[in-house]
Amino acid sequence: MNTCMIRLSTIQDVRDFVNIVTSSNVDIDLSSGRYVIDAKSIMGIFSLDLLNPIKLSAHGEDPALFEKLKPFIVE
Repeated sequence: MNTCMIRLSTIQDVRDFVNIVTSSNVDIDLSSGRYVIDAKSIMGIFSLDLLNPIKLSAHGEDPALFEKLKPFIVE
């Protein structure tokens, strides 16, 4: 399992993020506090606290995924 922290600051960021993760075949979760949602669910993402970084967990191997998500990754 690969993890990183991401930030989705705008509605356009959320749209772009969902378009990227839906093209991947691996299961991807986002967690904020005690809430965990499917990263491919745009409604689920809007239920999270987007003011703070969100933990992304990819359950599988997709080397190109993290390269595509680089604009959203927080160091």
